[in-house]
Amino acid sequence: MTGVVLFGALVTSGCTSEASTTPSPAPQPASPSSSFDPLGGASITEITSGLETPWSLVFRGDTPLVSERDTGRVLELAADGSTREIGTVAGVRHGGEGGLLGLAVDDDQLYAYSTGDEGNRIQRFPLNGEPGELELGRPETILDELASAGYHNGGRIAFGPDGMLYAGVGDAGQASAAQDLDSLSGKILRLAPDGSVPSDNPFPGSLVYSFGHRNVQGLVWSDDGTMFASEFGQNTWDELNVIEAGGNYGWPEVEGLAGEDDYVDPVQQWSPADASPSGITVVDDTVYIANLRGSVLRAVPVSQPDSFADYYSGTYGRLRAVAPAPDGSLWFITGNTNSQGTPRNGDDRIVRIDTAG
Repeated sequence: MTGVVLFGALVTSGCTSEASTTPSPAPQPASPSSSFDPLGGASITEITSGLETPWSLVFRGDTPLVSERDTGRVLELAADGSTREIGTVAGVRHGGEGGLLGLAVDDDQLYAYSTGDEGNRIQRFPLNGEPGELELGRPETILDELASAGYHNGGRIAFGPDGMLYAGVGDAGQASAAQDLDSLSGKILRLAPDGSVPSDNPFPGSLVYSFGHRNVQGLVWSDDGTMFASEFGQNTWDELNVIEAGGNYGWPEVEGLAGEDDYVDPVQQWSPADASPSGITVVDDTVYIANLRGSVLRAVPVSQPDSFADYYSGTYGRLRAVAPAPDGSLWFITGNTNSQGTPRNGDDRIVRIDTAG
């Protein structure tokens, strides 16, 4: 295991709003807050390196599990930073942004979202054995034939506080599908753990929980039950949304803040060059967002989601996912070893933030 120590640094530069000469001002990205600094003084330790296109990081008890998008492997991470393969998801077809994507854990079951021959699918696997000897059991497919493409596959899955499984499904390049309630593309889905439709979903008989999404990349809940989702925009605005059951988030009719009653506006938006928000999590009433193009870990207060602070700008390159560890630390994974990244020596890696530093 390689260790380095740095210190969190609040970024105070960024886009600022300018007065418009038109009657209806164009939406502007939020500006960093000068007073919000949840990671000030936090120490950083590199946990492991040399991963190949890692995409998702979850914990089964105290054991970290990582998915590799292009290889289809699921890795178990030991305390010394070494990794071992606990299984390879069969039939993964990598192409563009497809492959083995999101992971979620429910008791002794591992759920995985991946791209196969017939589209994207969600499978669950028994987790057999003890830490250091874990193995994936025989898969059970609980949802399949989701539209797939070289881009916009979605892929993030997470269990909500209600015990249901939520999945972000991209529009797979067919933007109009996001507004079509008969399609599962461009949606956030809500499934029972066996893949069936919960009886209290907002659209009877449908897995659709919210719609009008382009490419959701992160799902998380704060302690008060508020559901947040991060989303890739097209060319104008990336979004952080608060998700409401049955809500229409506008894509492709609008991108970013619209101010129209028919659509739910994001609580915050950024230029894609400054963001490309991927995995998100909540720790101590702060939403943490791993950003790809922006190459920062962004912190947003739950109580004031229109402000933010940026950390480690450019230090680790593209950031793919962030997750809380059982000991209270915060971990993130980089995403530089793919067609859109520039690998650095040792990439990709997992980094731990000790917020008590």
